[in-house]
Amino acid sequence: MVENALTTGAEFRLAPRPMTRERMRWYVDAQPTIAADDGRVHTQEPTIHDDDEYARKQGLPGIIADGMVSTNWILGLLVDVYGAQVAGRCRLRTKYIAPIYEDQIVVACARVTDVAEADGRTACALDVWCEDDTGAKLTVGDATVYV
Repeated sequence: MVENALTTGAEFRLAPRPMTRERMRWYVDAQPTIAADDGRVHTQEPTIHDDDEYARKQGLPGIIADGMVSTNWILGLLVDVYGAQVAGRCRLRTKYIAPIYEDQIVVACARVTDVAEADGRTACALDVWCEDDTGAKLTVGDATVYV
């Protein structure tokens, strides 16, 4: 666990990273590939997450990332700060408030808002979000980590 992980007001960030077309594709192909379970990559019909022409027909300038990418990056930040056990001792809620485009820079962030004892364990409440390189929020939410 990071040293100040239980300090109200502490803020944590992952390093900025671009939302690449390849990362976006992994999420699109994951569900049909897992469902098939035959060792091959399976694709689906065009979506706003993998087909520029389809996305433009929906009024977008190009493909956008599936929101779960940013949620998973936030969870990754919580694991980095609180340890791998956070996956089984955490509540995480997110809301996607702006699309994330190809090659857009994304930073996962968290801020401790409260630390309290609950049921014999420490509950750490956090505001969580992803922002772009200008500081504009793309995904927002909250988390409670039990340590």
